[in-house]
Amino acid sequence: MHHHLTLRSKLIIMISVMASLFLVALDQTIIATALGKIVEEYNAFSSLSWIVTAYLITTTITVPIAGKLSDIFGRRNILLIGVAIFVGASLWCGLSGSIDQLILWRAVQGIGGGIITANAFTIVGDLFAARERGRWQGLIGAVFGLASVVGPLLGGWLTDGQMIAGLTTNWRWTFFINVPIGIVAFTLIAIFSPALRHAAKAKIDYLGAALLSVGLATLILAVDNTESIFGGLLDATGLSLTGLRVIMFSIVALATAAFIYVENKVKEPILPLKFFKNHNYRMVLIIATMFGAAFMGSILYLTQFNQQVFGASPTNSGLMLLPMVAGIMVSSIGAGQIISRTGRYKIFMQVGFLVATGAMIALTFLSPEMSYAYEAVVMVVLGLGMGVAMPVLNLAIQNEVEQKDLGVATSSSQLFRSLGSVIGTAVFGAMLTAGILTQVPVMRDTAYVQTLAKSGQTEKLGSIDDPNTLLTLNMPDVKSQINSAAQSQFDKLPAPHNEKASEAFTKSQDEFADKVTHAFSDSLQRIFIAAASLIGMAAVLTFTLKERKLRSASPNATPGEM
Repeated sequence: MHHHLTLRSKLIIMISVMASLFLVALDQTIIATALGKIVEEYNAFSSLSWIVTAYLITTTITVPIAGKLSDIFGRRNILLIGVAIFVGASLWCGLSGSIDQLILWRAVQGIGGGIITANAFTIVGDLFAARERGRWQGLIGAVFGLASVVGPLLGGWLTDGQMIAGLTTNWRWTFFINVPIGIVAFTLIAIFSPALRHAAKAKIDYLGAALLSVGLATLILAVDNTESIFGGLLDATGLSLTGLRVIMFSIVALATAAFIYVENKVKEPILPLKFFKNHNYRMVLIIATMFGAAFMGSILYLTQFNQQVFGASPTNSGLMLLPMVAGIMVSSIGAGQIISRTGRYKIFMQVGFLVATGAMIALTFLSPEMSYAYEAVVMVVLGLGMGVAMPVLNLAIQNEVEQKDLGVATSSSQLFRSLGSVIGTAVFGAMLTAGILTQVPVMRDTAYVQTLAKSGQTEKLGSIDDPNTLLTLNMPDVKSQINSAAQSQFDKLPAPHNEKASEAFTKSQDEFADKVTHAFSDSLQRIFIAAASLIGMAAVLTFTLKERKLRSASPNATPGEM
């Protein structure tokens, strides 16, 4: 029984898929604003990194496996399982009574997130001919862009405590909010989506999946928050951080070698190595990895720049990224439309990456003396470039494989992009710390920090030899706490000494802020140079792609029994 879906059904399916994808994209940014409050409530600073890393590990492992499973069992079933896991885990995250419970449910939530991410981009390939996919991939790109701004705003708003229907919101609401949207998406997919199965009996490659999981999990732990996660182990065993990393990277290398061996032997590999013989496939994966690293680097560190240099609150620093998001949305939707009309995609990748490279180079000139207007204009251009490139990566890969391999191929491009993000974020973070470390003596020896250290106000924040402590001292909310404490001391002094003391304090604070912002923006400059080089290399690689015109025949997937 073959069903040709009406356009209305396709629209409803795409809206529900985009709603579930919006949740996943939202989750990655919304949690960032809530972290501070979560750590406060559980008094568990050492576990902070696990809240993010647990989710990251399970998502990354799940993406390639879910891609393969959906090729076997049909997208609808796998996607429904993904949405159900994500919604259930979100609810339990919000209800968790301890930090360990929260971390556990974050890991489960990541499995749901990985399944949704793997399938959302692939469903476009099932429902629409290659020529039609551009505009849909473009819309999905826009959903991601939108989520990256809505997340921090909504997260900040809910965490600060609002009255909704007689209830006061808190950080738990950043998880609860997923539940109603998820239930609606689940219902719509269940009612309107066909099975989207490709008639193939297949065995699951468990060994390949296990080796891939070990390799990916170890890789993430080796680059993401390694020190804070394994601090206890390092102290207990006397291992150095470098020593631990050497061991971990050896495990990654062994797991990868074993994975390649297994994938060559089994009939139905989880990630068919034959794809890697295809030049375009290889190139797109390399480009996706570089794009992931540069994109994450720019978004993450621009918000930090806004907080440190412009003194913006976490919520406002998210709002300040709006120009970039506007650029992404306009160009990803626009480029998608034009690609669907012309059937050509290579030129869009080339132009997109070249424009983005130019914008990244412009970001290297950011300094504390510049106005926000300069940053805003550069962000619009960066967004326009990135937005063109985002949807095209999936299109180019889907155009290289047969319909039955669509899931595996699309999810592999997602996998490499997220690996790029993880490794990029880690490397950029290390570069930032290294850059600021050289400036620590200058900042530490300012009158301001010395005064605070003597009065014991820095003890809560950590050692004043730690660059992160010094950066935290310059954050707007910490500054205002210190100021009110200092002011109450000055008020005890008789006039005119109180005014003099207050002036001297403000002056020393401004001097410190100046040193921090310069140390920070000098280190940031190196990150933007690195990001610009990555995008520049990606731009060069786009010229080596061999363009095959996008097919306009409709997909031959058997929608299966409704």
